[in-house]
Amino acid sequence: MTLSHTPDWVRDAVFYQIFPDRFAKSAASVQAGRFEAWDSPPTLFGFKGGDLAGVCERLGYLQELGFNALYLTPVFASTANHRYHTYDYFAVDPILGGNEALKRLLNEAHARGMRVVLDGVFNHASLGFYQFNHTLENGRDSPYVDWFHFNQAWLEAGKPLNAYASLPERFAPPGAESSLDLYGYRAWWDIPALPKFNTANPEVRAFLCRVAEHSIDFGIDGWRLDVPNEIDDDEFWRAFRRRVRARNPEAYIVGEIWDDARRWLAGDQFDGVMNYRFGRAVLGFCFAESLNHEELQRCGYRDLAPLPAETFAARLVELWEAYPRAAAECQLNMLGSHDTPRLLTMGQGDEAGVLLAMLALFAFVGAPCVYYGDEIGMSGGHDPDCRRSFEWDQALWNQRIQTYARACIGARHESPSLRRGDFRILVAADGIIAFSRKYGESEAVICLNVTREERQIELPLMRGQLTSRKFTGLVPPMSSMLAAAGMLRVRLAARSGGLWIGGR
Repeated sequence: MTLSHTPDWVRDAVFYQIFPDRFAKSAASVQAGRFEAWDSPPTLFGFKGGDLAGVCERLGYLQELGFNALYLTPVFASTANHRYHTYDYFAVDPILGGNEALKRLLNEAHARGMRVVLDGVFNHASLGFYQFNHTLENGRDSPYVDWFHFNQAWLEAGKPLNAYASLPERFAPPGAESSLDLYGYRAWWDIPALPKFNTANPEVRAFLCRVAEHSIDFGIDGWRLDVPNEIDDDEFWRAFRRRVRARNPEAYIVGEIWDDARRWLAGDQFDGVMNYRFGRAVLGFCFAESLNHEELQRCGYRDLAPLPAETFAARLVELWEAYPRAAAECQLNMLGSHDTPRLLTMGQGDEAGVLLAMLALFAFVGAPCVYYGDEIGMSGGHDPDCRRSFEWDQALWNQRIQTYARACIGARHESPSLRRGDFRILVAADGIIAFSRKYGESEAVICLNVTREERQIELPLMRGQLTSRKFTGLVPPMSSMLAAAGMLRVRLAARSGGLWIGGR
């Protein structure tokens, strides 16, 4: 195995992102009286009572749609409903069912051929994290005082830490010094509940690597790393990779990086990143006339602008060429997540745009990832509204979106070209884009028409582009399309797309 090796299974993966508190409450749950009503609007601090047993009970639903990999936001013990405030990295939150529930989920998922990736929060901990709590009680006399970034003047003066201060009206940028003066220690984005680790401390580095190894040994298939760019230390991440891969050579390591990630994708740190750059491009093209600018300004997609076909094509080519191929094929491609408004809301209810975006998601290079509920057309604005409880009443599902998602997933599983193929732009003009994916004897053609007019385009069958004489439409299902006079003629309805596969 070379240093740049990426796990082969990721190329065949279709991920489903789950926010555990909001996805499913198990039939055996006995804690309903202590939680908010499942169908009530989500709040910043309230719990709905979703658990890992509930995820187990819904694996059949996910498998029937074609999902074969899960990405769960944090599951370890925490006092927050999102669990990014970790206080015990070795214990699954008891509200979720504890370690036994995670073991059951891993066993049942693996028995179905499904992988499970967990969220690793290693940049910051919580007020309840033992080593930080120790310093709250003992100040400079705590043996853990070097585990975090403290205001030394405060410690020397015996001034108590201001850990329960009110949040400032405006958060400082990551890594800013102001939290040292506000609370006496550095906190992530100046949120006092999130003290930032001092990863320059060898004890901290060793601890975090032990955490990573422990869960790999427990049976997880990889780590999604929360804000890893804020641990601005390449050698730490190189050591992290070595330790994880020593335990499981096929473990997936994917970082939450919103921008250019070449620094981390040279083959010695991460396998891929959450491909928000791809999401920005797709949303700008497919929702060009319906972008919900008010909601988008409240998340990492701020200042997202409409894209013409030519610019969208250039962005896709840039993403294909930016990273080594092994990394490009292991990108975690996504349109929305727990940190963005819902897909349908970002397009202000534009269902046709949602279908076009999904087609692009499942057809592009990298592993597609769907945020729970987007496949049934759930809506929701910025946090906490994007974290609503999953609606299990099928009468409320958007069947058009779900049917389309199932078709896209099925096409990806059927065609090796969509999972491992090269990428080439065929047409990009006047609101139309067509591109091909080719792998050996398998090839696929994907076309998107974002205009409000029916269009017919011709794609040349020539060496180096399309080589098949026959293409079968999979999304939406349609009859075989035969080439005529060396051309593949494709008719697209207004605001629609199509996917055809072929092979000699």
